Amino acid sequence: MHNVVISGTGLYTPSQSISNDELVAAFNAYVQQFNAENADAIARGDVQPLSESSAAFIEKASGIKSRYVTDKAGILDPQRMTPRIPERSDDEWSILCEMSVAAAREALARAGRTAADIDAVIVACSNLQRPYPAIAIEVQAALGIQGFGYDMNVACSSATFGLQAAANAVQLGQARAVLMVNPEICTGHLNFRDRDSHFIFGDAATAVIVERADQAASPHQWEIVGTKLVTQFSNNIRNNFGFLNRCAEEGVGARDKLFVQEGRKVFKEVCPMVAELIAAHLQDVGVPVTEVKRFWLHQANLNMNQLIARRLLGRDAEAHEAPVILDTYANTSSAGSVIAFHKHQDDLPAGSVGVLSSFGAGYSIGSVVLRKR
Repeated sequence: MHNVVISGTGLYTPSQSISNDELVAAFNAYVQQFNAENADAIARGDVQPLSESSAAFIEKASGIKSRYVTDKAGILDPQRMTPRIPERSDDEWSILCEMSVAAAREALARAGRTAADIDAVIVACSNLQRPYPAIAIEVQAALGIQGFGYDMNVACSSATFGLQAAANAVQLGQARAVLMVNPEICTGHLNFRDRDSHFIFGDAATAVIVERADQAASPHQWEIVGTKLVTQFSNNIRNNFGFLNRCAEEGVGARDKLFVQEGRKVFKEVCPMVAELIAAHLQDVGVPVTEVKRFWLHQANLNMNQLIARRLLGRDAEAHEAPVILDTYANTSSAGSVIAFHKHQDDLPAGSVGVLSSFGAGYSIGSVVLRKR
């Protein structure tokens, strides 16, 4: 069994960003148009009028102020409210591959590695562009990596589950090093006409190099002390889009079946589960919670993260203890906790302990305890 480290991380951020004010302006324009076109039906009570949104509501509910997106114009068009992402030919690299490669190149550079040093690629994300061929195998080809690759999906927990899979492969000698990538175009599965969720998601991609500790030469090494995963079935976060939609009765399967959630139930049920899992994991690996210098938590909702940290620490966390990136990135699903780790790790001294945790649909929760070398 080999000891394993994270030796490099990478991040791809789209060039376009949408502020809350911009998003609200487009949403409210749609609401006004809908209410005007359905005025008679609303007056009769046959149709419920839509309510407008506000930037203040969004920030209070989530802590989100803006989000990076793959296409801004399509989202802000009240007649469309969906990103425009043209279909590519089968001879072109897919957009998820393109994002993955950009993040991977930075991770390889930080790890001091090249494609020749990597034996496996795992693409772990909440929505895959296609069932096959695997995006991971496409990324493998685009980077010139020998070995094997596969895709996996555990919704927002995909990164932590992917890290355990990568660590296992390295520990068992199946690979010297693994590239684990999380390309997320979350705006593609978001209903921008839903007031309760139209503000939640943004787009990004992250990458992590996991390799044998005795072969790592990077100045950015984090020992993987342990990983712990748990799942518990729940319908409170769901996406029903899939290949069987076209087989349903006419008019049913044709509808978009995208992200929906019961936000209040998720908040109430998931927060204690996450705190309990992290606390149990720290106990398992013999690390008192008081020794944890940083929590890189899933970036879904600021209020959730504050509650989880409070349950663990017995007090409100200071900003540096549980860094936030969702104010500018919004919820980027599996990429969120890795973005926080990528941006807020270099200031910690050797010997520091941190916890990278993600949680989401399933329910699924992952915890990775790390120690800086």
